[in-house]
Amino acid sequence: MNSKALRLGTRRSRLAMAQSGQVANAVSEVTGRPVELVEITTYGDTSREHLAQIGGTGVFVTALRDALLRGEVDFAVHSLKDLPTAQPEGLVLAAVPVREDPRDVIVARDALKFTDLPRGARIGTGSPRRAAQLNAYARTHGLDIKTVPIRGNVDTRIRFVQDGELDAVVLAAAGLSRIGRIDEVTDFLSVDTVLPAPGQGALAIECAADNADLIASLGELDDPFTRVAVTAERSLLAALEAGCSAPVGALADLLADGQIVKEMRLRGIVGTTDGSRTVQLSTTGPVPETYDQAMALGRELAAEMLAQGAAGLMGERAL
Repeated sequence: MNSKALRLGTRRSRLAMAQSGQVANAVSEVTGRPVELVEITTYGDTSREHLAQIGGTGVFVTALRDALLRGEVDFAVHSLKDLPTAQPEGLVLAAVPVREDPRDVIVARDALKFTDLPRGARIGTGSPRRAAQLNAYARTHGLDIKTVPIRGNVDTRIRFVQDGELDAVVLAAAGLSRIGRIDEVTDFLSVDTVLPAPGQGALAIECAADNADLIASLGELDDPFTRVAVTAERSLLAALEAGCSAPVGALADLLADGQIVKEMRLRGIVGTTDGSRTVQLSTTGPVPETYDQAMALGRELAAEMLAQGAAGLMGERAL
């Protein structure tokens, strides 16, 4: 048996290191080989601009992919929502493990819920998608809030609330769970209020396309239900020609009858960041048996959304 350590490329952030560490342990179990973390700094980590300004798409993954293609690491772990929808030549998505909670959450002062925030409350988020949906909800439910663009890691964002600069911040439940801070959440946002980013809560394990043995080993960590769900969501994003930072939300639910999964529902939303205009649609059908069927579901819903004017609401369009 090959006992040489596998090299896992990861971003340096606390969250990236935590989720890469979890994957490293799982890979060690299935391969019997040690896994060492190789820290790589990405443009998204060093830039102080807001994600919408630097284009969002790929800013956290390009350096990792370059290291893979140069053979400096054997595989890499990404947050799937950060991954561009186009798969680069020479690399393969070897596994999408079981997804964590895809919802967004609020961390607010005084343990407040979203709907209990005071008039004029300032809510921090670096995501046009979150701003669009929070503002749209506020408009239709008579809430008086102001969304404020922010950058920084989880610690930095929560500190804005602790220091009194903001009344609340919006974060991903999965990220807080992975770094052991889920107990700081003051409100879980229903997906009926805010649809998550395509792929949110899921991880992507990527490696070189010519490493058949490693692909087979990593494939043992793949969850078929998660994979078809995120494939449909990302297909919708791709068909809208929208980047990772565009105000697009999508979620594919697997609908069960007892213990048997019968159908998949795909929901999508596009909106202006001020919440004044949104296009939100859904479609339900049999659980896709192939990735091509999942992709078709995403394309079909995207076509319906584009027919209702979604393109004019997105701002950034991916080239």
